[in-house]
Amino acid sequence: MPQIGGFMVSSERAMPWWRNALRWGMIALGVVIAAHLVHGISYTGPDSLGPHGLITLALVVFVLTVLNIVFKPLLVLFTCPFVLLTLGLGLLVINALLFWFTSWVVPGFHVLDFWAAFWGALIVSLMSMLANRWLGQRRFVARTRGLGGRVKNSPASRREDDVIDV
Repeated sequence: MPQIGGFMVSSERAMPWWRNALRWGMIALGVVIAAHLVHGISYTGPDSLGPHGLITLALVVFVLTVLNIVFKPLLVLFTCPFVLLTLGLGLLVINALLFWFTSWVVPGFHVLDFWAAFWGALIVSLMSMLANRWLGQRRFVARTRGLGGRVKNSPASRREDDVIDV
């Protein structure tokens, strides 16, 4: 099991590569639906579903994934009072800002204004939620090491005597 700073990290179940591919496909479908339903969201290419459009969609999904992994936790941390004050609705604003920023980074993907980004991010979030429910989420378990290098709550660490070694 890999160890990260005193924590033993293991996956409860392995995530096959095809589940990630399906999840990214569902997010791409969410972007396509958002582009068709929300005025102000578009992706360009010779034709929308041709090779250039698919490349644009793949870039959008990749950038959204990276932004959600790297920057979203930081934004949630820094805006924690705002998120708590709005009872979690501030997360929708953070998603919209990340969606809007994606349009600045990916050539061929255009989001007109904040409200287009808001509704587009809501649609993509719903598709991502459906994908997570349908495919399941990857869960991680972290166990801390006790004194003597044993993993807490493991059978080897359970003893009848509670002696503190000094």
